[in-house]
Amino acid sequence: MARPRLEVADIFRGHGPAWRRANAGHVSLGQLKVMSAIESCRTAALGGHVARCEKCSHTHIAYNSCRNRHCPKCQGAAAKEWLAAREAELLPVPYYHVVFTLPAQISNIAYQNKAIIYGLLFKASAETLITIAADPKHLGARIGAISVLHTWGSALTHHPHIHMIVPGGGIALATGKPGDSPTGTKSNQRWIAGRPNFFLPVRVLSRLFRRLFLDKLVAAHKTGQLQFFGNHAALTNPRTFAAYLAPLRQAEWVVYSKRPFGGPKAVLAYLARYTHRVAIANSRLVALDHNGVTFRWKDYRIEGRDRFKVMTLATPEFIRRFLIHVLPDGFHRIRHYGLLANGCRVDNVARARQLLAVPPPPPKPAPPAQTDANEPKTLSNPCPCCGGRMIIIETFKRGSTPRHRPIAPVAPIRIDTS
Repeated sequence: MARPRLEVADIFRGHGPAWRRANAGHVSLGQLKVMSAIESCRTAALGGHVARCEKCSHTHIAYNSCRNRHCPKCQGAAAKEWLAAREAELLPVPYYHVVFTLPAQISNIAYQNKAIIYGLLFKASAETLITIAADPKHLGARIGAISVLHTWGSALTHHPHIHMIVPGGGIALATGKPGDSPTGTKSNQRWIAGRPNFFLPVRVLSRLFRRLFLDKLVAAHKTGQLQFFGNHAALTNPRTFAAYLAPLRQAEWVVYSKRPFGGPKAVLAYLARYTHRVAIANSRLVALDHNGVTFRWKDYRIEGRDRFKVMTLATPEFIRRFLIHVLPDGFHRIRHYGLLANGCRVDNVARARQLLAVPPPPPKPAPPAQTDANEPKTLSNPCPCCGGRMIIIETFKRGSTPRHRPIAPVAPIRIDTS
């Protein structure tokens, strides 16, 4: 894949030092680490290796990736590994896409309380979906979901929301008496499918989500977990905070349920685009000049081709908007719930396949046999010039300069037989 003409790394390298000086004391350590990682990504600062083709001697230098989860260049490999694990868990049922969005008033205070409020968003949205699905009036089943947190809008504004990928059905709930063994009840004996083209009522989801989130938010405020600064400093007072939330108890919160995907492959394609996405992809960047950073964005309030637009932000503002989406250290942006929860996912997926009369997926191929330590290491990608095998001929450490230099492929010798 060709390198984009402009990358976030180029912006950070050229304007990051001045931006850090201008904002000294107002930038978190996590944001500084992200800037440093992106600036160093795939440069000599991180070391790398030199590979040479066995056939044509084409030689190129590959620098190591920073592997930071906020780096636009480092999410491809992570996404492939994660998707490979999820592919074996897909069921032959419709999958639904449900989106839970926080109101602007909550988004405004979420930036000052990222770990707490983002965590509440995960918990409230998952609890909402699982509770409504368990209600016999709607589905009456235990369901599973994969939740992915996005904190941005297309224009890099702060817009926290959860994307949930949900199988269209679940395992029937237990109907026996309390204390009965699971095998002696009717639980886990059948798969309950959702209605075609419909999963759960959006209005019911919206109102339960609103109540659950606000209850959890008020509880967090009472226990002193929330902090407020600047224009929101007065919200430390319980009465002021209650008055701030009062209009939100009457407003309609946004819960959006899209139509089901076309099949398991469509689910994987969607997950590949969404799970490891960062605030902006390098492919959306258009230009960097004296006017600032120009990039493509999508105005979701407009339908049709007119929704695709171009925006220019002053470079310091672009950097600020990018960095407001840096997550707290150790915060998981992809989570699994219900049947797909990490502790019981393997058993639940196997049970669901049994109830759906679906054979288990084929076993994974055995890892390649251990090669001789003296045999040269090879790359999985072939030579871009002739398709030959690429062999690593040198590795170099951080900050070092490789001994070998890039070499163009050797042109074949033509013999004139005329």
